[in-house]
Amino acid sequence: MTPSLLITILVVVALIFDFLNGFHDSSNIVATMISSRAMRPRSALLLSAAAEFCGPFLFGVAVATTVGHEVIVGQAVTMPVVLSALGSAIVWNVITWLLGIPSSSSHALIGGLVGAAVLEFGLAAIRVSGLLKVVVALFISPLLGLVIGYLIMKLVLFLAQGASPRINWLFKRAQVLTSLTLALGHGSNDAQKTIGIVTMGLVATGYLRTFAVPWWVILVCAGAISLGTMLGGWRIIRTLGGKFYKIRPVHGFTTQIASTAVILGAALLGGPVSTTQVVSSAIMGAGAAERLSKVRWQVVVDIALAWMLTIPATALMSATLHLVIASLWHI
Repeated sequence: MTPSLLITILVVVALIFDFLNGFHDSSNIVATMISSRAMRPRSALLLSAAAEFCGPFLFGVAVATTVGHEVIVGQAVTMPVVLSALGSAIVWNVITWLLGIPSSSSHALIGGLVGAAVLEFGLAAIRVSGLLKVVVALFISPLLGLVIGYLIMKLVLFLAQGASPRINWLFKRAQVLTSLTLALGHGSNDAQKTIGIVTMGLVATGYLRTFAVPWWVILVCAGAISLGTMLGGWRIIRTLGGKFYKIRPVHGFTTQIASTAVILGAALLGGPVSTTQVVSSAIMGAGAAERLSKVRWQVVVDIALAWMLTIPATALMSATLHLVIASLWHI
């Protein structure tokens, strides 16, 4: 198999994952805005898609470097490992989309990388410091989303006490700006994960001698995630937009501010976070700030179980897929 064909296969599979990531995670950006009737669904998705495309160009590639260069050692970066990781993440995204469960594309990708690399090279394939950085970012970010969502909602309720119902008009209009910044943050963080994987594959095929992200990789990955966002994953939009509790404009406004703060901060620091987890936890924090009984906690439990299963499930799936790909590879 020629190097050019290998690169083509890699890019196509990676862009499928990137598209599904945008399709799957569009709910994170627009669910609260649509549910609170701040903007029409199609307009909200188009606005978010445009911002998603711009995100990777505006905020650098720190997350791409973390995912593509700091999780597994250079010797473990082979095409079977990269393709197995992408394949398992794609399958997981499709399954959770069909079930309407907001799961983490980030967890799925990291789990896939670890599963395939460990199967082929053993535990020595893992860069412990890099994996620890990823795990800390993935598991602390939901807690930050919950706490910041709670605190911002408390602050907004305090400042808006005694206001007339017309203040809802302000919260609706403000969501156009907050959703725009949230989409920029999502594009800058999530698209970079695919950028990192593609660059990793280019190093594995010998196309690149060192890990340095080409401009065209940023362009195609930004385009794929924005296209997925534009088409929208309606099943998950319904889950985030209504199953926790009835979302009003004030909830959408506070949730988007809290989520943007966590996601953009992580992107600038190079920490890959799960937008799904951050937004979901911010929604819970905003609802709990009004009263704890407002949140349908059974839905939270179901989603938390999906989160905990993602990394082990995709690691096992990727390891199994690697056996097949590696066999075909040697043939």
